[in-house]
Amino acid sequence: MAYAPAYDRQVQRVEAVLAARAQSAAPPEPPASAGFLLLVEHDPVVTVSRRPQARQHLIATPELLARHGVSVAETDRGGDITYHGPGQLVVYPILDLNLLNLGLHDYMRLLEGAIIDACAAWGLPTQRDPAATGVWVPPRATHPRHAAKVCAMGVRVRRWISMHGLALNVATNLEHFDLIVPCGLVGRPVTSLSRELGAACPSMDDAKREVVAQLRARINAAYASAIEKRRVARADAPADTPG
Repeated sequence: MAYAPAYDRQVQRVEAVLAARAQSAAPPEPPASAGFLLLVEHDPVVTVSRRPQARQHLIATPELLARHGVSVAETDRGGDITYHGPGQLVVYPILDLNLLNLGLHDYMRLLEGAIIDACAAWGLPTQRDPAATGVWVPPRATHPRHAAKVCAMGVRVRRWISMHGLALNVATNLEHFDLIVPCGLVGRPVTSLSRELGAACPSMDDAKREVVAQLRARINAAYASAIEKRRVARADAPADTPG
């Protein structure tokens, strides 16, 4: 799918979540009403954030990009520069973070946790890096000197509705990451499930099912926690009594 139509679809979903918020005085049921998950495999594209230095991390010439069939798109997400393409699972959660009682830091950790547990289900140990958002494979034979990023993340929040999200390299053409400095991190390699797991790599359909299941579990848990906190707050609130 081309990048622009996917972005337009995100904007439409954001408007739908905002409309649902405006029409509901109480937290809606069921938890799925907190938003949407959009799953996409993009056509080959380099996306560049609005950070001033992000464009500097596009190192390929227009001619080289054309030879690889890779387009360039500016985007309003956080982060720096990255590549999307076939074999990569992109998930755009359009969620009401206010309804879920999630700050931005907690939300990013939720995304990372979902991918870490999904990778564990496939037999691949992964980790966070406190200095670099995303999910990383610890040093191993395929990249002995440094941890390698298997999942990039970048989001935007509008009126506490999330946009953009995560990009998990399932069987991505990793050569296309050589066209950029991925996420602006010099010397940090990129990897994929296919490279790390070989024949044990999940299919794209299996990857979608596992990632969606992990995300839903965390979103539902956040929703339930938020509902309970609101219930307790109401119960603890002083009652109005006649004077």
